[in-house]
Formats: sequence, C-alpha cells, structure tokens
Amino acid sequence: MRVLVTGGAGYIGSHTVVRLVEDGHEPVVLDSFVNSRPSVIARLEELTGRTIETHSFDLRDVDKTNALLDDGRFDAVIHFAGLKAVGESSQIPLEYYDNNVGSTLVLARAMDRAGVPVLVFSSSATVYGELAPVPYVETHEPLASNNPYGRTKLVQEMLLSDVATAGGPRVALLRYFNPVGAHPSGRIGEDPHGVPNNLMPFIAQVAVGRREQLQVFGNDYPTPDGTPQRDYLHVVDLAEGHVAALEYLSDHPDVVERAWNLGGGHGTSVLEMIAAFESASGRPIPHEVAPRRTGDLAAFWADASRAETELGWRAERSIEQMCADTWRWQSGNPQGYPG
Repeated sequence: MRVLVTGGAGYIGSHTVVRLVEDGHEPVVLDSFVNSRPSVIARLEELTGRTIETHSFDLRDVDKTNALLDDGRFDAVIHFAGLKAVGESSQIPLEYYDNNVGSTLVLARAMDRAGVPVLVFSSSATVYGELAPVPYVETHEPLASNNPYGRTKLVQEMLLSDVATAGGPRVALLRYFNPVGAHPSGRIGEDPHGVPNNLMPFIAQVAVGRREQLQVFGNDYPTPDGTPQRDYLHVVDLAEGHVAALEYLSDHPDVVERAWNLGGGHGTSVLEMIAAFESASGRPIPHEVAPRRTGDLAAFWADASRAETELGWRAERSIEQMCADTWRWQSGNPQGYPG
C-alpha cells in the first residue's frame, strides 16, 4: 500500500515509516518539522535503503493538503501529526484545539474528497480519564480526560467515528500508553525539544550528562514502592501495532471503525524504571523526590487482549530492552538529531 504518514518524522512516526518499508509498503512523509528535525529523513533513508518521499507543510493548510491527497494515489493514511505535551496543553488550550482538531478535520475532508478509504489514528490512553477501572478496556464508557490534550484526542476520535459511520474513511483508533525505547540501530529515537515531558527521555538525558538530576513526583502513592506505575511499551512494538491495524482494516472492508489498546498490559514504577536504566547504561541516575503533580494517577495499564485476538499483535520487548535501546540512541546522539 501507498501510505501517507502525517508527522512521519516524529518519534513514533519515524519508527512506523521503517516498519512500513519492512512490510513491503510505500510510506510518504508529511511533516511541518515544528516538533521534529529534517535530518530524520536522511536516517530513515539510511535504515530503509530507499528514498522517502517527503512533503513539508502544516496539515491545516487546506489547499496543500487537498492537493497532496488528490494527486497522491494513497491507499491509506496513518495520522500522527499533532501537539502532545499534557502540561503545555493546559497553558495554551486554544493552540491545542486548533492544531490537533483542526488538522484532523482538514485531513478527514481531504481524504473523503480524494476517496482514500482507510485512516489509522494515533490516539491515547488519556481518553479513559481518571475514573476508568484498571486495566483499561476499549469498551469502557463514558470516555473522559482531565487535560486539554486528552480532550483533543477524544474530540478527534468522535469526529473520525462520525465520519466513518457516515460513509467516509474507515478508521482505526489506536489508544496507546507510554512509548519508550528506540530503533535497535541507535540511528533514530526520541528527541524532544526543550525539557522532556516524559520520564524516559529525561532519565536518558540525565545519564548522558545533559541534565543534573531527575525529579520523582511523589513517593506516597498506593503502589509497591510508592511511585506511580505506568504501562510502557517499546516504540518498535508500537510501530508494528500501527501496521497491523492498517493491514486489518484493509483486509476487513466491513469494519467501519474500531478501537484497540496498544500496551504491555502491566505497570512499571518510576523507581523500577530508574533501576532498569542504571543497569542498562552502567551509570547512576541522580534523583530526588518532589511533591505530587496535580492530575497524576497512581497506576494504570492496558488490557490489550483485543489487539492480540484481532490484530495478532502484542508487546514483545522487555523493559530491559527498552532501556538498552534508549541508551544506545542517547549515548550515540547525546544532543539528539543534528540541525
């Protein structure tokens, strides 16, 4: 299949591009490079051994998006593009709604106009909200979120489901948990702009000497060691999940819309992750306990049995491999991507 990958130079998008090529598909990257680097494309071409067709503009540009979809002869779209920092979304909610919901609206219209039949959407476990029982299951209702970022994901899910039900592009809603790790080559990985918002890249930057120490937000949660537990999955496993969902929808034209959790199915605490990274890197991770952050939950993880049953997918790579691959990427690229 010829597949447009929006946000294809980003962390998850870049790994998915590699997996698409490995599975015999033809990915085309669309990225504004607001939260990614153009130098990623050269590394994707190095890893895949082929030229990656790339377009650089904002997905909200109606004319350019329509033109690309009209002329591109695409069989499907995998949609990653969007802003994703939970804390920042509370500070600039209008920008998050405009960027995330606005870009998806333009994309859905362009796909409908061009007759592109399949959309795989990068959603999030944040749509389950604070009250959902653990483990999270796709059938839980009502969906909710306690931050603007999560609410933009929920609005996008509803928008795409409505469009699919009305005869537009059929949609896979992939609700995933905490992607970490890097490609085993060490050539592509997570390179957040500014101070990392997530645990693993912060740990990696402490280990490589870019940051002094890590703050652990709370050690009095009702978990075995008092620190929050999260469901981490390797980014390569996650990329494989996107391709599995793409191929499932292509093989099942009767499926209009479907949600799948992509997660490891168990929780790992902050202190457990620190210890695993120290072991992988051979370096200490200085850290101190700070007060809890507002809105943080004690523990959550996925029930990913639907993805295993229907997609034949499950998370295969261990916490130890996640840490080893992250360290290979970070130690080989201490300042991230060039440029």
